[in-house]
Amino acid sequence: MQNFIIAYDIFNKKRLRQVSKIVHSYKLGGQKSSIESPLQKNNLKCLVSDLNYFCADEDKINIINVSSNPLLLGKASSVEFEKSSIIIL
Repeated sequence: MQNFIIAYDIFNKKRLRQVSKIVHSYKLGGQKSSIESPLQKNNLKCLVSDLNYFCADEDKINIINVSSNPLLLGKASSVEFEKSSIIIL
């Protein structure tokens, strides 16, 4: 399982709500439009497929793979996951 940061900027308010609902269903933590999500390869494919349905030409969605040793500032801490663990959010 790898951690990803998902950041989005959606032009239309209706699509924004739909994208936000999808992204937040995968979240571990984050802010309003920048979400941290632990995803396995099959979850990542499902997320991308779901988001492609709502994304328009003027929208932008970034899914960024977080390195195994990210630079953490302030009170941030890294979360470790076991490969066999299940996370229900």
